[in-house]
Amino acid sequence: MSPAPADDSSVELLAVLREDIGRDGPMPVERFMRLCLADPVHGYWARPGTIGAAGDFVTAPEISQVFGELLGLWCAVVWQGMGQPSPLRLVELGPGRGTLMRDALRAAERVPGFLYALSVHLVETSEPMREKQRGLLPPPLTPPHKGEGDRPPIAWHPTVHEVPDGAAIVIANEFLDALPIRQLVFGEDGWRERMVELDAAGALRFAIGDKAAHARATPASPVGAILELRAGEDEVLAELGRRTGPCVALFIDYGPAEPAYGDTLQAVRRHAYVDPLATPGAADLTAHVQFAALADKARRAGLAADGPITQAEFLGALGIAERTSRLMAANPERAGAIETATQRLVSPTGMGSLFKVLAVRSPHLPPPPPFG
Repeated sequence: MSPAPADDSSVELLAVLREDIGRDGPMPVERFMRLCLADPVHGYWARPGTIGAAGDFVTAPEISQVFGELLGLWCAVVWQGMGQPSPLRLVELGPGRGTLMRDALRAAERVPGFLYALSVHLVETSEPMREKQRGLLPPPLTPPHKGEGDRPPIAWHPTVHEVPDGAAIVIANEFLDALPIRQLVFGEDGWRERMVELDAAGALRFAIGDKAAHARATPASPVGAILELRAGEDEVLAELGRRTGPCVALFIDYGPAEPAYGDTLQAVRRHAYVDPLATPGAADLTAHVQFAALADKARRAGLAADGPITQAEFLGALGIAERTSRLMAANPERAGAIETATQRLVSPTGMGSLFKVLAVRSPHLPPPPPFG
């Protein structure tokens, strides 16, 4: 892990953090993450140009158009399994630059009636990202013609709570990993909150805080073990569980399938890992998703959970090899790059195994493909 050069934004946010800690004392990791990511002026999500080769990181939809196309067709098949409800809310949580939704809608045009049933709902808090999404996604036809070729209306919301009720399919690719986490450290006297404090020179450093109430504890927990908790997951799943219409949601993210301890808080800037405390607000902060815990939370919220399976298994079952072959044949001058991109998505030593896929659904609905 390397240090990263500071910029004006990170220096200004560091001043905010110092003032906060000086006033209230050391802050939990969860609050540190929230301020670094979501501060309306200096936070990471307020920065433009964070995704892509010229930004800090690249997501699966940016690697290959095949990813979004397969998810678009998956949504259409799930809609058919739901009984083809109309209207249908197609919801994306954290839609990035809009690349996934653009590719998904283009592929889904092949399924009769699907786009006609849709309204698209993008849950996005970052205004710079909203602007990129508006520029990339095709606007609905005006006035609407109520025909098969119509583009569905698109609306933006700050939270999933704002999405209108009714039948819904929800896609969340690399969304949960960015939700702030608590970190608890196990010691001789039980679990304690991991904090961020200031050293004598005014630099940020980690520290151990007060005992944590209601934390999971097991006799086998080793001293020094770090347990990560993410309340934002509970909030999202509770909202899905409260919806009145049938709902299927797909979560794609990186993390272990089974319960695990460990510090997974990481910062990425300009495609390199950096110290999470070094440049607050200037690096992307994330942590691994604990998929076993996520599935348990979904069931407690009244939903059924299917999976997780690896991203390689999921995309393989959806036909990524066949779609890649057709795309290569249609674009021979780009065949090598297309094949390389697909291999990056399904590599057993990379994204293919690190990323997992979990589906949650209304209990009366059948498991979606390829889980059923």
